[in-house]
Amino acid sequence: MEQGNPKFISQKGGINSAVQKKYSRKDTGWRLFLKTILARAYPRIIGQQREISWMVFEVVMPMLMVISYVFVYRALNAPEEYIGFVVMGGAMTAFWMNILWSMSSQLYWEKEQGNLALYIMAPNSMMAILLGMALGGMLATAMRAVAVTLLGIWMFDVTFTVSSYAQLFLVFMLAMVALYGMGMMMASAFLMFGREAWHMANLAQEPVFLASGFYFPIKSLPFWVAAGASIIPLTLGMDAMRQLIFPTGFQFGFMTVQREIYILAVLSVVFLTTAKFLLARVEKLAVREGRITESRR
Repeated sequence: MEQGNPKFISQKGGINSAVQKKYSRKDTGWRLFLKTILARAYPRIIGQQREISWMVFEVVMPMLMVISYVFVYRALNAPEEYIGFVVMGGAMTAFWMNILWSMSSQLYWEKEQGNLALYIMAPNSMMAILLGMALGGMLATAMRAVAVTLLGIWMFDVTFTVSSYAQLFLVFMLAMVALYGMGMMMASAFLMFGREAWHMANLAQEPVFLASGFYFPIKSLPFWVAAGASIIPLTLGMDAMRQLIFPTGFQFGFMTVQREIYILAVLSVVFLTTAKFLLARVEKLAVREGRITESRR
């Protein structure tokens, strides 16, 4: 009887309209894409602030490696630029470790924790989720890289002379875009390999330090080894930045800065396109067959 009351109907209609007006708006397209990025970046940014001890260990441990290489180069009477190369390599190590452990292995870890199914079912894009991880991780990693650089300048009296700020900014941004595109691509690949993802991440850690020239000029390696290592964006990125930051850096350059900028731009497009294709394949496999990694027997 109460439901037939006009007053009740008007109140019910008012409540429904209020609920629809306030809560029923559905974000789609670029709005949903951007909100997903911000939402996924938020826990990583806040998490760094809540665990200050992580920041200490992430700065102290890379500095130990930097200090050891500096002492070796000084014992060998190497050119003073090598000290700056080591400091820059120690700072850029933070980005590679972030890609390896916080991007490439992330989807596998999310699967182990039971969150990956929620990501697949959600209406947002998997690429937006990984971009949010990348954004949050990049901001936290940049703080670590800046801390390592400042400590290196203070401890070893390293001086930087930038020849072109515009080119330096362009090289860094292209290197980061290509590197995080590579991380998204590797995230899908590691997920498809299943339990071997952890071993692959461990396997890729030290060889990349060597092949990419984190602590020495890549030009010191044989040409074809250096050319093969150039598939990793940090290889060309560090080589170009060293040429732009140090007055005699061009003497140790593998290629010209302009050529390395072009290659980094190509790598950015290739890695992002491949990552989008692999993520779409993972989603299709999960929705169509109800599995992601394990083969049916």
